[in-house]
Amino acid sequence: MSKCRFNDVKISGIVTCVPTEEKSIDDELELFGGNVKQLERLKKTIGLSKRRVVDENTTAADLCEQAARHLLAAGAVEREQIDTLICVTQTSDYSQPCNAAVLQGRLGLSKECASFDVGLGCSGYVYGLWLAHSLVASGASEHVLLLAGDTISRLVNAKDRAVAPLFGDGGSATLIERGAGVGTAYFSLQTDGAGYDKLIVPAGGARQPRSAETAVVAEDEAGNFRSLENIYMDGAEIFNFSITEEPKSVQGLLEYAGSDADAVDYFVFHQANRYILGNIAKRLKLDPAKVPMQTVEHYGNQSSASIPSAICGELANGVCGRRVEENAAFRFWSGALLGQCTA
Repeated sequence: MSKCRFNDVKISGIVTCVPTEEKSIDDELELFGGNVKQLERLKKTIGLSKRRVVDENTTAADLCEQAARHLLAAGAVEREQIDTLICVTQTSDYSQPCNAAVLQGRLGLSKECASFDVGLGCSGYVYGLWLAHSLVASGASEHVLLLAGDTISRLVNAKDRAVAPLFGDGGSATLIERGAGVGTAYFSLQTDGAGYDKLIVPAGGARQPRSAETAVVAEDEAGNFRSLENIYMDGAEIFNFSITEEPKSVQGLLEYAGSDADAVDYFVFHQANRYILGNIAKRLKLDPAKVPMQTVEHYGNQSSASIPSAICGELANGVCGRRVEENAAFRFWSGALLGQCTA
């Protein structure tokens, strides 16, 4: 297990961005055979309600770019100061070049800025923070701009009720830099690739390129429709993995840090669904008030953008941040400029 700690590294700002279009599970009753009771049960237990999805012309890079521009406009850092750009996504604009290289140019960052992608989803934001902290702590970077976002809705078949109501889209920008005396950050990273096929888009990569055959939509035994080019999720396996492994990981990290749950203000988990979040909180015996779990009800499972979205949407307002409403293409902004803005 990879555990490490970093001193004198701080998160100076977080901004998240979601697209304008909102979908509601109430408008998708046909997915559940018109069963109103089943729909209401899902809304109550799992927290499925609304989600934001991109249009056909908007990508994860676009969402992350808008978040980054908002962060830069707030004066958190000057463009020329950013020496590393990390882009975490599983829905990049192109197979090549990487999103980070494209966004380095679109944001007008220095040519001396190191830029690279990280191809991770749900765990991506934590891995991105770990990378950024590593670079700053080692002296390799001074100001790291971490962009994390996905448009998983693009990979979902609208007739697949196992995933269609779950996934929303979002982008985020986080600034990580040196900060003397800010305390210690602790990380614990793990991997279990044995279950790779439990959450997968089978076709579209080098292993199985797209073809006329992979585009064919078929119905499974549960009545869900998808092709090999759509995302597949084994919900039961994902749930069991989450509630079994995540509590152990959290407890192990607390022990490594020499702390306990009472000393922690908030536990911000990946916003998969409310049922998973509630079970994790219960197994760790956490105060529910310390576990944000409303973000998924408003924006869906945003993959790599879900944790920063929860920080901005549920913790920033009234604490250390602000909301900004826009009437442009990206209507809702949620910004937390830590230590630099008024509530």
